[in-house]
Amino acid sequence: MLEQTTQNSSPSLRPFRPTLTAAGGALQRTLANHASSVTTVALTPDGKQVISGSDDQTIKIWNLETGGQLKTLKGHTDWVRTVAVTPDGTRIISGSDDQTIKIWDLETGEQLKTLKGHADWVRTATVTPDGTRIISGSSDRTIKIWNLETGEQLKTLAGHAGIVRGLAVTPDSKRLISASFDNTLKVWNLETGKEIKTLAGHADSVRTVTLTPNGQQAISGSADATIKVWNLKTGKELLTLKGHAGTVRSVAIIPDGQRLVSVSDDHTLKVWDLEAGEKLFTLTGHTDTVRGVTVTTDARLAISASADNTLKVWELDTGNEFITLAGHADRVLGIAIAPDGKRVISASFDKTLNVSNLETGQKLFTLTGHTNKVQTVAITPDGKRAISGARDTTLKVWSLETQEELFTLYGHPGWVRTVAITPDGRRAISGGLDHLLKVWDLDSREEIFTLNGHTSAVQAVTVTPDGKQAISASVDQTLKVWNLETGKKVRTLIGHGGTVRTVTVTPNGKQVFSGSSDCTIKCWDLETGQNLETLTGHTGRVRGVVCTPKGDRLISASEDNTLKVWDLSTRQVIASFTGADAFWCCNVAPDGLTIVAGEASGRVHFLQLDG
Repeated sequence: MLEQTTQNSSPSLRPFRPTLTAAGGALQRTLANHASSVTTVALTPDGKQVISGSDDQTIKIWNLETGGQLKTLKGHTDWVRTVAVTPDGTRIISGSDDQTIKIWDLETGEQLKTLKGHADWVRTATVTPDGTRIISGSSDRTIKIWNLETGEQLKTLAGHAGIVRGLAVTPDSKRLISASFDNTLKVWNLETGKEIKTLAGHADSVRTVTLTPNGQQAISGSADATIKVWNLKTGKELLTLKGHAGTVRSVAIIPDGQRLVSVSDDHTLKVWDLEAGEKLFTLTGHTDTVRGVTVTTDARLAISASADNTLKVWELDTGNEFITLAGHADRVLGIAIAPDGKRVISASFDKTLNVSNLETGQKLFTLTGHTNKVQTVAITPDGKRAISGARDTTLKVWSLETQEELFTLYGHPGWVRTVAITPDGRRAISGGLDHLLKVWDLDSREEIFTLNGHTSAVQAVTVTPDGKQAISASVDQTLKVWNLETGKKVRTLIGHGGTVRTVTVTPNGKQVFSGSSDCTIKCWDLETGQNLETLTGHTGRVRGVVCTPKGDRLISASEDNTLKVWDLSTRQVIASFTGADAFWCCNVAPDGLTIVAGEASGRVHFLQLDG
C-alpha cells in the first residue's frame, strides 16, 4: 500500500513511521456494532458464540468464527454491566444498572425471568459450576444468591464496605471469592453464607477476580494497576504482577492454568507467565479502556471488550506482539513543532509532554511535572523553551536544552486549555475554563493583563504574525479579536453553530480559519470580521486547524478520525488520512509537507504530504 502511495501522482498523506495496527499480528477480527462502550464479554461453553453487554443497554450474540452478529437482546433500561452463560450453554444471565438480573434463552433470545432485589446497580454476576445458582454483586455492597430455575432469592451476603465488582466460584461450587471497592477480596462458604477469610493487600479498589482451574489460587486485578495471586487455603499473597499503566479491569486464566490475560485502562491486553511471574507480551489495538476479557477453552483465542465500542478477537498461540506505538497512554490534545523543524512536542491527558525527533518519530525525552491532564503546548520562536497548560490550573515553562522545568505561572482559577506565544517570544497568552485570557511577560514571569469577554470556556488562541492581535475561540460559539497592546477587544466573530475549538491565522495576517463542533471550518476577514466562506466535508467535530507556512494549504483534524488537507486557492480537499481514532490536534512543520497529529488513542501520527 505504501509503495502504491508513493507512486501516486495525486496528493496523498503517507505515514513515514508505523503508527497504525500492523497486519499479520495477533488481532484476528473486530466485532463492531454496539452504539456505546462494551462493558462485558462471555463465551458459550462450546466456544462458538460470544456474548457482549454494553452501555447501549443491549446484549449481543456473535458468531466467533465469522464475526457476524446473530442476535440483539433488548430489555434492560440502563447499562448492561455483566453477562454470563449457564454451564449447559442454554441461557444467558445479565446484570444491569437498572438494578435487575435477567435470564435469557440463548437459542431464541427470549427473556425468561427478571430478578429484583438489589438496591443499586448490579455490577457482576456469575453461575455456579453445578448450574443451580446465580450469584450477583452490586453497588449496594451486597452479594445475592438466587435459584436459577425458580428465580427465588436464597441468601444475601453482607460484609464488604464497598461496591462488589468481581465474583468467582470454586469448581466444587462450595466457595465464593468476591472483589470489592473496599480494596479487599473475601472468601465465603456458599452453603452457610458465612465469610471464611479476607484477602487484603491491594492499595486501591479490586475490580476483578478469577480462579486457577484447580480452584486453589485466586487472581485479582485492581485500580492500583497490579495483579495479585493468592493462596486460597492460607489467604497469603503469592505474587504481584506489575506492568499495566492503569486500572486492571478484568483478568482471565488461559485453560492450561499457566498463563493469564489481563486488560486495563491503558488500552492494552497483557499475557503473563504465572509460574515465572513475568509478562510474555502485550496486545495493542483498542483505542480506549479495555473492560472485559475471556478466553476460548482451546486456549487459542482471547476476546476483549472495550469502551471504544468494539470487541476484538486475538490469537494467543502465536505470541505475536503488535508494534509498540511511540505515543501516550491517553489522548493527545496539543502538538507543537520547533522552528527548526527537527523536534515535536505532544501534550497528553497522561500528564506528560513527549519531545520527539520529527524526522524519525522517535521519542527523545519526556517532561513531567503537571499534576493533572496536559491540554496544550507551545514553543518559543527561538526553539529553546516550551510552555504547557494543564487541568492543574498552571502553565509551566520548560527548557528544551536542559529538559528541566524553569518556572510555573499561576493565575487561572480553572483549567488552562490553550496557550500561544507572541512572535518576539516575550509574551504568552493563555485561555481556560474560567472564560478568561491572560497575557504574561515571560521575562518578569508576571501577568500583564486579563482579557475578559467570553461567556464560556476559551478553547483556543492564536497570535497574528505581527504580534499585535490575538484571536480566541470559545465554547460560547464565538471568536474574539484582541489588541495585545491595550488589552481591549477589537471585535467578535459570530457564525458557528457550535463550540469553536480551534483557530489559526494565515501567514499574511489577513484571514482567520476556525474549526467547530458544528463540523465546519470558517474563513474570516480579520480586518472586517466578515465570514468569507465555510468549508464542509468533516462529519465530526473539527478539533484542529493549521495553515502551512506559505499560506497555500490548510490542515484540519476531526473527531471523524480523519485529517484533511485543503487547497486554499480552490477550497477543495486534496488529501485525506484516516486514523484509528478521533484526531484532537495537528500541526505542520516549516517545510509545509510534514504533518504531526495526535489521536484520542494516544497515538502520534507522523505524515508526509506526497504528490
